[in-house]
Amino acid sequence: MKKIIVIPARYASTRLPAKPLLKIHGKPLIQWVYERASESRLKDRIIIATDDERILEAARLFGAEAVMTSPACKSGTDRVYEAIEGQEGDIIVNLQGDEPFIRADMVDTLFSAIEKDNLNMATLCSPLKDDNEYVDPNTVKVVFDKDGFALYFSRSPIPFMRGQRRAPLYKHIGIYGFERSFLEQFVLLGKSRLEETESLEQLRVLENGYKIKVLTTQYDGFGIDTEADLERAQGLFTKLS
Repeated sequence: MKKIIVIPARYASTRLPAKPLLKIHGKPLIQWVYERASESRLKDRIIIATDDERILEAARLFGAEAVMTSPACKSGTDRVYEAIEGQEGDIIVNLQGDEPFIRADMVDTLFSAIEKDNLNMATLCSPLKDDNEYVDPNTVKVVFDKDGFALYFSRSPIPFMRGQRRAPLYKHIGIYGFERSFLEQFVLLGKSRLEETESLEQLRVLENGYKIKVLTTQYDGFGIDTEADLERAQGLFTKLS
């Protein structure tokens, strides 16, 4: 089966304009994500899908395959589909372009699970250890059933903690794997009510009655959503260098 990683990269981020091109330790954010993806053992191809010539040019300068997509795409996954439409590919991973700490083994976990278990869609989460992240709307929380299928994703603190009881808490990681025909189906569904309310595209799937497998991994990284995230990432990459 042919496996493709697509990295959607939009220029006009509301919270952090020009986010993919912002420098972290001397490299644009999008380059860090691409280099992490390049370490995947199972991938056949990586494509950066953007709506802006500046991102396209930057991607090509560091050797990435990049394509232009419509600025009218409703979500990152809609942009992913436009990038691979008409091309070969059986399993597609949408690796969001603001995840510079992602590991290649996490990408390969999605490829393997979708192929082995014949899943429509899968994503990742990690244990949430920081109480600040539990209440932070920039950290998306997820709850799932006994078989590991998502019940809900939210920017709100879920599940609600009553008294001193503590259920396990998990934060969502910005990476999705799709079986090709289900990706096509996702795009045809159009934006859903809950998706627009929470600004979380994965809710489109749940609201239409489909399932998302949630796989747990140990991950201390984070996406870049704010200036504070950018400064934190600068500090971490400086320490690692």
